[in-house]
Amino acid sequence: MSGVGDDRGEDCSVIGDKGEIGFIDYEDDKSVCSYNPAEEGPIIVSVPFPFVHGKPQSIVVGERAADSITIKNTTSEPVELWGVKIYASTPEDTFRVSLMKPPQADSDVEALQAYLESYSLEDRVLQPGETLTVWLSCKPKEVCLHTAVVHFDLDNETLERVVLLLADDKISQTLASTNPYSKGIKKKKQFSVDTYVTAPRPSRGKRQMNRNRLPRYDIPNEVREMLEEKHLPDAVQEGLTRKENYASFFKSLIIMEELQLEEDMRTYNMECASLRRRGNQYLSLEVLGLAERRPSLVYGDNIFAKLATECEDEAIAPYQGSIHRVEADEVYLKFDPEFHFRHRDFYLYNIQFTYNRVNMRRLYQAVDASEELDKGFLFPSEAYERRQIVRKPFVPKSGVLNEEQTRSIEMILGCKGVPPYVIHGPPGTGKTSTLVEAILQVYTIQKHARILVCAPSNSAADHILDKLLSQKAVEIRQNEIFRLSASARPYEEMNPDYIRFCYFVDNVFKCPPLNDLVRYRIIVSTYMIASLLYTEGVKRGHFSHIFLDEAGQASEPETMISVANFCKRNTVVVLAGDPLQLGPVIYSKDAEAYGSGKSYLERIFECQFYSDMDENYITKLVRNYRCHPEILHLPSLLFYKEELIACKVETSSFMEKVDFLPNKEFPVLFFGIQGLDEREGNNPSWFNRFEARKVAEFVRKLTRNMGLHDEDIGVITPYRQQVLKIKTAFENLDMPNIKVGSVEQFQGKEREVIIVSTVRSTIKHNEFDRNHCLGFLSNPRRFNVAITRAISMLIIIGNPHIICKFTTSALFLGFNDENFIPSVCHSYVEDTYWNMLLWRCIDNNSYIGCAPPERQEFVDDEYGSNDNEENYGSSQTELPKCVTDEAEWSDGWK
Repeated sequence: MSGVGDDRGEDCSVIGDKGEIGFIDYEDDKSVCSYNPAEEGPIIVSVPFPFVHGKPQSIVVGERAADSITIKNTTSEPVELWGVKIYASTPEDTFRVSLMKPPQADSDVEALQAYLESYSLEDRVLQPGETLTVWLSCKPKEVCLHTAVVHFDLDNETLERVVLLLADDKISQTLASTNPYSKGIKKKKQFSVDTYVTAPRPSRGKRQMNRNRLPRYDIPNEVREMLEEKHLPDAVQEGLTRKENYASFFKSLIIMEELQLEEDMRTYNMECASLRRRGNQYLSLEVLGLAERRPSLVYGDNIFAKLATECEDEAIAPYQGSIHRVEADEVYLKFDPEFHFRHRDFYLYNIQFTYNRVNMRRLYQAVDASEELDKGFLFPSEAYERRQIVRKPFVPKSGVLNEEQTRSIEMILGCKGVPPYVIHGPPGTGKTSTLVEAILQVYTIQKHARILVCAPSNSAADHILDKLLSQKAVEIRQNEIFRLSASARPYEEMNPDYIRFCYFVDNVFKCPPLNDLVRYRIIVSTYMIASLLYTEGVKRGHFSHIFLDEAGQASEPETMISVANFCKRNTVVVLAGDPLQLGPVIYSKDAEAYGSGKSYLERIFECQFYSDMDENYITKLVRNYRCHPEILHLPSLLFYKEELIACKVETSSFMEKVDFLPNKEFPVLFFGIQGLDEREGNNPSWFNRFEARKVAEFVRKLTRNMGLHDEDIGVITPYRQQVLKIKTAFENLDMPNIKVGSVEQFQGKEREVIIVSTVRSTIKHNEFDRNHCLGFLSNPRRFNVAITRAISMLIIIGNPHIICKFTTSALFLGFNDENFIPSVCHSYVEDTYWNMLLWRCIDNNSYIGCAPPERQEFVDDEYGSNDNEENYGSSQTELPKCVTDEAEWSDGWK
């Protein structure tokens, strides 16, 4: 047998082409990597580079890795081996075969020069009992999964061996798992906390007597037992149909959510944990994951601790510990003085966490208050005939406004009250700016107006405060605007320039007394903390206007905290948001399935007044000031009826220096890479170290060669572990300040460059994502948000063979003896959204990396038709909802 090019005459049978095989998903079809010699016949071919612990072997970029393949003739007759060849190699030309054992890297020159290898070997006869050894080698040039198919052409058949190797470099090696994943999680022992020794509570300054105390809203035992036994409450079975069952419907869903939160918090309980003395007052507890709010612990929360050696003794009561300070991954606790006196740092404790019920109590109270609310707020199309608003012209205060922004503000100024007015703001269309202009107009024109402004997070509320105060055309008096913050919010988190607009005692934020509250003309708060205004005694009807920003991110009970508690029929309520972006974060899958995942904004979009886009009820902003036109094209086509107009003025000079874009006129790049889905320890969150390495490579190019700063770049990835791995890669390259987060953490934000790491490298795990509402796949809302954060350049890093497919699930809900029994069937289908993005990049010469999949039939030259463009008002409600931000997802899932 000789190498390629050796002329052996007419009988020589060498196939000249290298062949091409599509993507090999070894997890989806393990038969390509496991062989049974007994089933293959008398010629036994060994498996080169066998898997280690179920995964391909790892090799080093730039170094040759080799393994032998033995071909044994076990028959009593000679067998003709017509040839051995590499039929397919990905990346191309990275595998070779040889009859010679590859020399070592430190071999002398003669040995290196004498070594011969090629893509194929020619024919020879295997005598009875003879074993032929062939060497297969790979010298990778890049970090990714390397695959090859080796064909052995025998007398009457062709045998093949599939080879998979993981090529690592120093950075990707540091990201590899050192702790094998173990799905089984030992169930932590629980000790009873029916009785306990109380802890001294943190100082909250002089306590105020609340005029409206929140009821406890304890979950009735019979309701708890019913839900734990998977019985569905009558109110939920009936569905939300009328005002009379509104409160009972949502209170049932809140209970379902609360029970899930209880279960989630238990997964963080600790066994044999250490407490360390911190001065004379505190004991500290290290809580891994605390910085990521896993679990979420804040000032004033409580834990329970009991010596590990005493946990079996129910006669010994546990001690309550109160959190007085939270620092990174450590909490500072105070217990009863007896506990501190007995404690020694070498003692080991079992720890049980509790979650603070106050937010759930606020939600219960809000839906109870909805019984006093005008029906026009809850069911607009059922309460009134169509209204006609007389527009009120105005002179802009905050700069130039476009036609749609102007019309929406004129409508808001002419609005007399119920039902709500909606500013539908697709990504980058200036809905918050429009909201701010509307607030300034009401403040200046209507001298007796009282305005409540709510946003879903502290950062979003601070942003509105900043925009209100930064408008030079309107000077808002300091005694007329107030920023309401929760006492648990760290004092240092607030911008020092705006601390004067807050009320605090001993650096702890407070709600001022009622007499002070009612003097403010503008109060800015989060949805949840607006409940403090109710407990302090602010009356229904006090606010003439309530503005709710990013209303699609808030659950309906959250929205009701301000609407139900403070609205009368003539209160003007304005909702700004986009129901086609991410909705509220819901932890209970059952509660989500029956309505908790639908925001109030999304629900009223189902009303005919809003679905018809009647300007007396809604204005849609269509001018996008954020994205390059090519970035905006696809979301406009898929989600917004091709109505979005790109209005961004291109000012980014760095694009001229970008050297890795194949098409400088098309700033969307898809980099195809075959990597590996991995998990480690008992953490079910996924990561892909090869994609993390590629993300770091792109960021290094952008910051070193193109003059971008850390704050200009954002990295979006759907899995918490991938976030951590990418951050580790950045730290290794001394780039620790790049923002890396989930889609949820980027909603409402923008960056010059956005890099998206999709992680997935096997179709098998797409079903996991679908079941647990994770990842990008099968979730158009996440897709929409992810690709609309970029201003000038969008880079997608992922496996094109996987990202274009998802596991679709049909959910059937049946009832048997009052049990609700979900059953699910799965199938693999093409993901239209990702397919269109991939092929748009390919068709614009902006795809690099591994060979892409074949074009799907539904993707034509115009990128297919979009059924979602039809019947806008109804189609949007059918999009799958984002249930849980994986960055907040419990590692205790089994």
